[in-house]
Amino acid sequence: MGLRHLAYLGDAVWELFVRERTILQTPNAGVLHKITTDKVKAGFQAKLLDELEPLLSDAEKEIARRGRNLPIPVARRANQGEYRLATAFETLIGWWYYYDKNRLESILQILENHIK
Repeated sequence: MGLRHLAYLGDAVWELFVRERTILQTPNAGVLHKITTDKVKAGFQAKLLDELEPLLSDAEKEIARRGRNLPIPVARRANQGEYRLATAFETLIGWWYYYDKNRLESILQILENHIK
């Protein structure tokens, strides 16, 4: 499976994780949407990747590096640095989901405090 596919998968896994944890925070759909989008946007994901960096193995750092270097869509070039880091984060989430669900679960437990 290619890195672009893993990033795509990781994006979906991360958004579902966030939605599962935010769904009961408010009955207001607009507020709920804002809470969720704040947690799935590139800047937030970039910060999470930075926090995870010391916990990553050399192999995981290599996956993140390769994900970070994927070509960027033209519309995203204004926030290139954040977008690249977010893509690296999503690539890792997708990698763990596809190849190592136990590692994914341990990482998501670490990140859960950032969702509340």
